[in-house]
Amino acid sequence: MRRPTPLPPPPAGARADDPARRTAEPAGPAAPDVTDDPDAVAPVIPLTARPGEAPDLLPGMDGAAKDPDAPAEPVGLRDVWRASRARRKALRSEIRRFTARQRRRRLTWLGVAAALVLLVLGTLGAAYSPLFAVERFRVVGAEQLDAAAVEQALAGQLGTPLPLIDESEVKAALVAFPLVESYRLEARPPHELVVRIVERTPIGLIETRAGYTLVDAAGVALSTTETPAPGRPILGVQGGVRSGAFESVGQVIRSLPDDIRSLVTGVTASTPDDVTLILGGTNTQVVWGSAEDSAMKALVLQTMMKQRPPESVSAYDVSSPGSIVVR
Repeated sequence: MRRPTPLPPPPAGARADDPARRTAEPAGPAAPDVTDDPDAVAPVIPLTARPGEAPDLLPGMDGAAKDPDAPAEPVGLRDVWRASRARRKALRSEIRRFTARQRRRRLTWLGVAAALVLLVLGTLGAAYSPLFAVERFRVVGAEQLDAAAVEQALAGQLGTPLPLIDESEVKAALVAFPLVESYRLEARPPHELVVRIVERTPIGLIETRAGYTLVDAAGVALSTTETPAPGRPILGVQGGVRSGAFESVGQVIRSLPDDIRSLVTGVTASTPDDVTLILGGTNTQVVWGSAEDSAMKALVLQTMMKQRPPESVSAYDVSSPGSIVVR
């Protein structure tokens, strides 16, 4: 028995018109086939909406279809100005936000600087005003000088603000007092001016044609009298006050203790190395030599004078303080 030969497949168009296929497919409109047609356009499926509500629109849809070929709306000058203004405003806001800390710091420094300037101006204004004018003087360090006479000489500065005191006028007033070696001014607000004076130390009298002149260790003449002032030794120095011998005499006298200095009535020296003192009452001589080691010589002399008073000796030789000689 022969096997049946299979039939060939029907053509594509025949499959769509096959009565058997039409009976198997449900009735209804046939959807267009867009898979094989490249120019076919997909159908627009409308969005569903709830009853009583408008359908949702996609972004950019205003409910009406826009023609892509329609010309764009013209932009006016006012629109450009508004956009530029908004941009500038936004930029300024960002700048202010990022520079707020810097502005606060700058304002703080400006405030501090302004406060300092006001403080300085206020202080200067008060200092140079009559609120700080000199009303009284106080002289400190005057032992041989008359403090009242010094205050009277400085009376021209009364009523002057403390910062405006004329030091040249003060110096001119104090030059009239030879005993003043140096001075220093100290302002004591609000109304007091202190004058600290360092007096010269007289060392003895030099006989001159005018009388007896009291001098200090620098040879400055302090006063002149016709007769020798009591308690001052008479200096017999060769070469005058500018010589090396006078300089040595000044150093020796200034190194003496007060109890020995009060006993000295005369000093002689021809060179810087042969200074000799004369003790009053007994005319005892003290061979001093040079001014070197004067402090040690004064201590040795003071100790020896306690052991052997001047009344019992004629001379003390302390030119070599390590080996004192008493005659």
